[in-house]
Amino acid sequence: MNPSQSSIRKQNPMQHLVHGAIYVFIIAICIFTMFPFVWMFLSSLKPLSEIFGQGILPTNPSLDNFKRLFLETPALAALIRSFIIALTFTVFSVFFCALGGYGFAKFHFPGKSAMFAVMLGTMTIPFAVTLVPLFVMMRNVFHWIDTPWPLIVPGLANAFGIFFMRQYMVSVSDEMLDAARIDGASELQIFLRLVLPTTTPALASLGIIFFMGSWNNFLFPTIILRDPSNATLPVLIASLQGSAGRTPYDLIMAASVVSTIPMLIVFVLLQRYFYAGITAGSVKG
Repeated sequence: MNPSQSSIRKQNPMQHLVHGAIYVFIIAICIFTMFPFVWMFLSSLKPLSEIFGQGILPTNPSLDNFKRLFLETPALAALIRSFIIALTFTVFSVFFCALGGYGFAKFHFPGKSAMFAVMLGTMTIPFAVTLVPLFVMMRNVFHWIDTPWPLIVPGLANAFGIFFMRQYMVSVSDEMLDAARIDGASELQIFLRLVLPTTTPALASLGIIFFMGSWNNFLFPTIILRDPSNATLPVLIASLQGSAGRTPYDLIMAASVVSTIPMLIVFVLLQRYFYAGITAGSVKG
């Protein structure tokens, strides 16, 4: 028997043991990560008196909490409002960020490097620093208080999205773009018909990130949307909290489940593009 083959056979049990330990660790992390969501879902099927009981599983599972949520609160209106805001913000912000990323990736103009550096520098500024000036601007200049526009317009072309798309679009073939220009295509046609289809994975990845960020946005909507009838779903969930001993945790658990479902649907529908975009970004740099 070849000595090298003998050493390989001797290493196999150890390799299997290491692989098994890794799998056990990954499964444990997954269980630890998923447990809060499982507990939230199971709690949404319990009456208030059982939520903080000793058992995790509901004694008599029921959808009464969801019925009460939509009958006793404006949850349906808040759900629709949150979805419209998140979808509108996602579609337009992805488009404008792709447009900005295309400009930084494929065009040469004076001050390009300085502008890109300044843009990246804005990513280091915490949102809390710009919160008060942004609120004053929305109130005194645009008069957009209690409207959805402050939750959509200010972040349409943000630095992270432009940087994300620029890094991906650098790898788009210049020869393909030059060939399209020779054939008489305008820059807008090149962007819409060549660049966007080529960067679909990156667009989907950025869309998931933007949708989740807009859907879960809480601080700014709390300040902008003063009228409870204009509240988004996260603001509505926060408004359900009462004084000590009077918080309807059964309704809060049901609302939290309702708030989680759209994000799961978006991720499931776009997950293959998301994985492709993240993988391609790590390879192309």
